[in-house]
Amino acid sequence: MEVLTISATIQVAQLEELTVDDQRLVERAVSQTEHSYAPYSDFHVGAAVRLASGETFGGCNQENAAYGVAMCAERAALFAAGAERPEVAVEAIAIAARNAEGELTEEPVSPCGVCRQAMVETETRYHRRLRILLHGRRRTLVIDGVGTLMPLAFSEF
Repeated sequence: MEVLTISATIQVAQLEELTVDDQRLVERAVSQTEHSYAPYSDFHVGAAVRLASGETFGGCNQENAAYGVAMCAERAALFAAGAERPEVAVEAIAIAARNAEGELTEEPVSPCGVCRQAMVETETRYHRRLRILLHGRRRTLVIDGVGTLMPLAFSEF
């Protein structure tokens, strides 16, 4: 039997080490956590996407007693951008979360599998990798493309 080894390269940065555009995107994601509706999990997630035009769109998680109806922050932001500017490529997404005490999480949070697949679809749609910024108080993880988070993705890109 053959063994397949999959490795990933992820940059670890402090907020001030990011470009000004990336810092602003992270700050927008953090601010989106304030708009989250999370009465069931008390876990408030915010996301922001930056388009190739420089425009940004935000999103936050919206929970529902019927869990399948809920919407994650990442998809909310990606879908808002796609609805408003379908012709402009998404180039980056930032994600941040607050815990039940209202504090930004110490470590970055990672998107769920459904959101990862939505990011794969975004990369496929625009034929370019997403810059992914996962932000926590301690550090920000900088990832070049969703393939690092989902290496065996269902995709043609």
